[in-house]
Amino acid sequence: MDVTEWKTERRPTRQITVGKVPVGGGAPVTVQSMTITKTADVEGTLQQIYALAAAGCDIVRCTCNESEAAEGLAQIVPRSPIPVIADIHHQYRMALAAMEAGVHGLRLNPGNIRKPDHIKAVASEARDRDLPIRIGVNAGSLDPSLYEKYGGATPEAMVESALREIAYFDEVGFDLIKISVKASSVPLMVEAYRQLAEVTDHPLHLGVTEAGPPPAGLVKATAGIATLLMEGIGDTIRYSLTADPVEEARAGRQLLEALGLRERKNVDLIACPSCGRAEVDVIDVANRAMDAFGERKLPLQVAVMGCVVNGPGEAREADLGIAAGNKRGHLFVKGRNIAVVPEDEMVDALVEWAEFINEHGIEAAIERADTARAEREAAKDRSALLAAQGDDANQSAEKIVEIRKTVSG
Repeated sequence: MDVTEWKTERRPTRQITVGKVPVGGGAPVTVQSMTITKTADVEGTLQQIYALAAAGCDIVRCTCNESEAAEGLAQIVPRSPIPVIADIHHQYRMALAAMEAGVHGLRLNPGNIRKPDHIKAVASEARDRDLPIRIGVNAGSLDPSLYEKYGGATPEAMVESALREIAYFDEVGFDLIKISVKASSVPLMVEAYRQLAEVTDHPLHLGVTEAGPPPAGLVKATAGIATLLMEGIGDTIRYSLTADPVEEARAGRQLLEALGLRERKNVDLIACPSCGRAEVDVIDVANRAMDAFGERKLPLQVAVMGCVVNGPGEAREADLGIAAGNKRGHLFVKGRNIAVVPEDEMVDALVEWAEFINEHGIEAAIERADTARAEREAAKDRSALLAAQGDDANQSAEKIVEIRKTVSG
């Protein structure tokens, strides 16, 4: 089967709606993040929400830890471009206040609000308002009785915490639920979600809590979230990074696009790792290209390759690419050379052609180009590089000879 047609079979779940965004039940996996402003700072919080939405965030969570925050939510929700969920800490009355403010959903931590009467009071009000609640289990804040029962934070303890909360909700006839069982340990988090997926069909929100700053935090979060998504588990995700939350939204969107779970919105930039044949600093060009594309809505795969000898062939599936050679940049579309530009204009040329392709298409770009000249110039530079460097720019053949001498003794 063609790998581009391969799709993970998604775990069947119920569907809930957060504002106008469907979650579960076959809906696209959604990206969430959380503001780090004081919610009482209405303008500052809205500014961050708009930045998150522009980066690909579908649903945003805001803390509601005091009355001023609830009052802020009353002003934020009507102006937010995406649904707003209130994050509730220890005071169940803040959940009631947040609902009064008009939020589109709640997040409750069973380890923080433990009194059954308080839990059921919130669930009853949410039921009457047709408002979803996420049961947000966290390995670091379970009910003490569960730590004692299981000897610590285990997958079983986390799943039981979620099921206890569901039981309280059942008592008042509330079932607009999604669940998370987050941990900072990737293996613990993965196993907890696997076990939870076996015992409930509620939609699941994935995340590795307290993943830390990038790049380590990105690695940890991706390891946990991607593992589960590839198993068909997960309906909405959040990267919990010690960073600007826009990085969380961007990472979440990029992950879903990479896994084929969401349509590409922005450029997917690929680049070679460089080698002895590279004619430019590939890392520098790739970084400058990423900065130049920024948040432009260009759903294309763009390649930055170090040399014209191998680059166009290796990246022939890219919509657009550029390869260096003899102080020039050779642009190619689907592996076919289309233009030659000075080395210092490589990034600008990439952006220009990407915008053209996005508007007019691949075929129009090829028709626009002087392909005969571009291919002639590329062949000339390939020949010059091969003459200067030889067929083996990395001297691997010499290394192989030495390896054989060593092995043969």
